[in-house]
Amino acid sequence: MNFRPRQQEEIDVNLTPLIDVVFLLLIFFMVTTTFDQDAAIKVALPTADNASVSPQKDAIELVVDSQGRYYIDGREVLNNKPETLFQAMRHVLDQQAQVPPLVISADANANYQAVVTAMDIAGRLGMTNFSMATTQTERQK
Repeated sequence: MNFRPRQQEEIDVNLTPLIDVVFLLLIFFMVTTTFDQDAAIKVALPTADNASVSPQKDAIELVVDSQGRYYIDGREVLNNKPETLFQAMRHVLDQQAQVPPLVISADANANYQAVVTAMDIAGRLGMTNFSMATTQTERQK
């Protein structure tokens, strides 16, 4: 018996369905992922070793009271809406030759969102040099 040798078929793995599934998973994760907006406020944080900081010259002082009202250099902003604060801060900046530093003085009972909103608006206006004002405790005095 003379058998001819069989030709072996090449085994071919079709990767198209695998690529489709991976692509669909990629789209799914891109759509369902929430992107963090913390990077919107760019701040260079200073380091301190229990040193007292002197007040900055020509700094704009933004005060947030316990009711969430804003005061810019001692003058109350009309209301506590972000658009109004944006316009008021832009008006103060337009009167300056260069962008001055910003000092945010927030009441201990102030709404955290009001402080973050003020920081966000300062960042949108290009104010990258701002700091938070605090008071010393009785023990440190």
